[in-house]
Amino acid sequence: MTRKCQDITIRAACLGNRGEPVFYASLPVDSEPNKGCGTNRAADQRHLAALLWDHLAALKNPHWQNRHLWDSTAFPVQVVYGPLGRPHLLLGEVQGPAISFSESGGKVWAALCGDGSDIGIDVAAADEFEGEYPLHRVFHDQELHHTVRLIGGDVAKASALLWSIKEAVVKALGCAFHLVAPLQVHVSPAVEGAGGGYTFPVCLSGKALAQYPMAAGQSIRVRSFPQEKMWLSIALLSWQSQCDNDKDFQINALPRQNVDS
Repeated sequence: MTRKCQDITIRAACLGNRGEPVFYASLPVDSEPNKGCGTNRAADQRHLAALLWDHLAALKNPHWQNRHLWDSTAFPVQVVYGPLGRPHLLLGEVQGPAISFSESGGKVWAALCGDGSDIGIDVAAADEFEGEYPLHRVFHDQELHHTVRLIGGDVAKASALLWSIKEAVVKALGCAFHLVAPLQVHVSPAVEGAGGGYTFPVCLSGKALAQYPMAAGQSIRVRSFPQEKMWLSIALLSWQSQCDNDKDFQINALPRQNVDS
């Protein structure tokens, strides 16, 4: 099987009243060797990261205009990880824009934000929540009720949507579910449904709010889109995350790749 790297499509999503969109793309997971496109998760993530960065660079994003980082030879893109698994970009020795990854449905997904905000992306499939899944351990009755009604009564699809929202939020926080429990993330009914997607206000409670006191009284906006039998959600945070303050990142040594835009 030959993967066509040039067929990767970059999409833009606007969250609420934000002026700058976020960009996301996906890449099929390929178990066969394919020169130039990567053969494993780390290589796929780096390929997507480089592709999204090249796209942002081509737009001359104002936040990065004075960074002099557009030369990919002088400032190669690397994916680095914090102690709790939070990914970052390094452009040479300089920390780049926030990025997040997800894997579902045979694809690796990546989302990048160019304005300095923290970002989280998650993709969840309905079949992950069929059968005897303990819904009460991760969803509140009220949020599940609202979401089931929103999408027409399918509990598994509603669960996939809710899970993608919650996981996108904790990825944006930088700790996944290591420091925040699913029931400490509260999803309110959608406030906007346009462009094939929905916008959900999300808040924290309990130990999660104690961990992130700057979230008190604030609503985190998450944008969600249907993807065939899956849901894709993207969360942005503009306040400083406290979960991954250790900047002693471990660099993922990955081979340089050619990226087709």
